[in-house]
Amino acid sequence: MKKIALMLASAALLLAGCSSSGQDTLTVFAASSLKNTFTELGKQFEADHPGTTVTFNFAGSSDLVAQLQQGAPADVFASADEANMQKAGDLVKSPTNFATNSMMIAVPPDNPASIQEFADLSDAQVVVCAPEVPCGAATEKIEQNSGVTLKPVSEEASVTDVLNKVTTGEADAGVVYVTDVQAAGDKVQGIKIPTDINAVNTYPIAVVAGSEQTTLAQDFANLVTGPEGQKVMSDAGFGAP
Repeated sequence: MKKIALMLASAALLLAGCSSSGQDTLTVFAASSLKNTFTELGKQFEADHPGTTVTFNFAGSSDLVAQLQQGAPADVFASADEANMQKAGDLVKSPTNFATNSMMIAVPPDNPASIQEFADLSDAQVVVCAPEVPCGAATEKIEQNSGVTLKPVSEEASVTDVLNKVTTGEADAGVVYVTDVQAAGDKVQGIKIPTDINAVNTYPIAVVAGSEQTTLAQDFANLVTGPEGQKVMSDAGFGAP
């Protein structure tokens, strides 16, 4: 009886160990403009890795870097530009570029301010991203390239906030990513910015140096940079890295 009890106890411990080790959480810090694509890829990753839950923290890239610098736990960081990845420094390992994104003007469906081109934004109630945010830095580049100076009524912490101001009718226009206009569907009208004055951001992804899920984190990065991830990015309007 003692032998049987010992065997049962050992089996229970083994099962308990398998159960606990089989439950993993992967925390991904990602730029706001990646919300739709990464949410889709997260579901795919969970399906490919039974017992793993992917949690996301979507925000402006500069805010995410600040959180990492303050010790916030994360396993993967995906930035909307290379500058903020560089600011992360030793907090990340071997960043890899996985997408590009250019800018577009978003206006309400009825375009009440009759915006036709970037120059029209100089006299409009326009909302942009703050300069430290990748979409804000890109907007500043367009201003420099075009010689047009904007007088924004608001500078937001993320491109999602800019788009929200437009969709709720709080602004005549907003400067956002091409992918944001595509994702918004009929909630906004998109107005192209000519290539010769436009700005293109390159998106890198990296494993966070302090991650306790290094293997899973690298697997997620590989999914994003691999064929399946690249198709999801392309379908959403992102360009190749």
